[in-house]
Amino acid sequence: MSVDDKRIREFAYQIWESEGKPEGEEERHWDMARKLAEAEASAPKAVPRKKSAAKPKADAASKTAAQPKGNAQTKAVPSPAEKPAEAKKPRAVKKSATGST
Repeated sequence: MSVDDKRIREFAYQIWESEGKPEGEEERHWDMARKLAEAEASAPKAVPRKKSAAKPKADAASKTAAQPKGNAQTKAVPSPAEKPAEAKKPRAVKKSATGST
């Protein structure tokens, strides 16, 4: 059995299972499986992308030494680590299913 025949058989079985294992649909399943296998074989092969070289990250000391652009009186934006935690909203009380309070 060739690889193509094996792949067609696998597709036909998956189609048969996905349709709830009906009886009397073998020819249609094999035809669908053959078309899927042909499409798979003719599809261009996916070439894995090469990872680009990671840019070196500047350390925190060099970031603080950088001068702000624009107006000298601009407010300093706190970093996410310096932000105070926001207060959580209280959850609503669930109503009971019986209708009584």
